[in-house]
Amino acid sequence: MAIRYNIRMAGVGGQGVVTGSHIFSTAVINAGGESTIVPFYGSEKRMAPVESYVRVSNEPIYEIGEITFPHIIMIYHPQVITHGKSYTNPFYFGLKQNGVALINNNGPMKFDSDQEAELKALNAKLYFLPATQLSLDVAGMDLATNMAMVGAIGAITGLTNLEALGTAVKDRFLGKGFVVSGGTAALDSVVERKFKKKQELIDKNLAVVKAAWDYAVENGWTAGASSMADQTKAKAMA
Repeated sequence: MAIRYNIRMAGVGGQGVVTGSHIFSTAVINAGGESTIVPFYGSEKRMAPVESYVRVSNEPIYEIGEITFPHIIMIYHPQVITHGKSYTNPFYFGLKQNGVALINNNGPMKFDSDQEAELKALNAKLYFLPATQLSLDVAGMDLATNMAMVGAIGAITGLTNLEALGTAVKDRFLGKGFVVSGGTAALDSVVERKFKKKQELIDKNLAVVKAAWDYAVENGWTAGASSMADQTKAKAMA
């Protein structure tokens, strides 16, 4: 049986949303699955809306373009919700029944009554992750917020594992196999200037991934999750 997850990531310029989608997609592939990404943004500047669409499956993927009906949404910045800084409004538009929303915020957010009712009708599973705070605490900077987001969603969904995420992070920052936009490349340069050695950069990012993964586990967000590799193996043995 085909396994399919559509993921919509939304944030603002400067957070590394596109880089996060690259890393998560690659980590899914590293864990035995199939994945593609499609970034979508206007002007490449800080605080401008950015979205990226990740498709995950245990079979070849042929679709491209925007994801209108996601199984999972990832909100990298609370202003996506509070200020409507998104190409998709409301932030949960199109979310499938029983879908997952991972939101970067230091605790639960209050929604208006209509939004509360719609999210309840969807039986949406909302997870509030202090991704920026974890990045500051572990890496000493907020530019690893994207690492926290991909670490937590990996744990929540079971679509990849820590080893596969670690390999994806190393490949990303060692420049293997990635073609990035000018804005994303500029962001990488900013990040690299924060550390004297690239290895320290990689280690800090991996530490944030691990911290967010552990946060999800410690808060009981991972019940019933199994890796894409396990699901692919089970399909092959069926």
